[in-house]
Amino acid sequence: MHFKLIIVLIEDSKTELVLDATRKAGATGFTVVNQARGEGVEKSKTFFGLNLETQRDVILLLVEEHLSRSILETVNKVGEFDDTPGSGIAFQIDVEDAVGVSHQIKKLTSVVEEEL
Repeated sequence: MHFKLIIVLIEDSKTELVLDATRKAGATGFTVVNQARGEGVEKSKTFFGLNLETQRDVILLLVEEHLSRSILETVNKVGEFDDTPGSGIAFQIDVEDAVGVSHQIKKLTSVVEEEL
């Protein structure tokens, strides 16, 4: 079984919505890193040296490759990335190998067979 790693950078207020949606789309688990900071094209606004930007979370999802595009599109839709500039980004990268996921493989085997 081959995997992709989906990395999501999102406003912390939308994290739970995205996590629920990715589970429904086939993700079997995730890791959330809280209080990340980033900047896009525009520099962050400050007020007397204090950042005014919202906190971000980083969500890491190790997903089966046949489900990855659907999950990525779900993240985009729920996170409203294309509709609202600065709301976040998501991307996927190939995973060469992974360990510690045998329990997920058992569950994913039937799901992937249905997709194919």
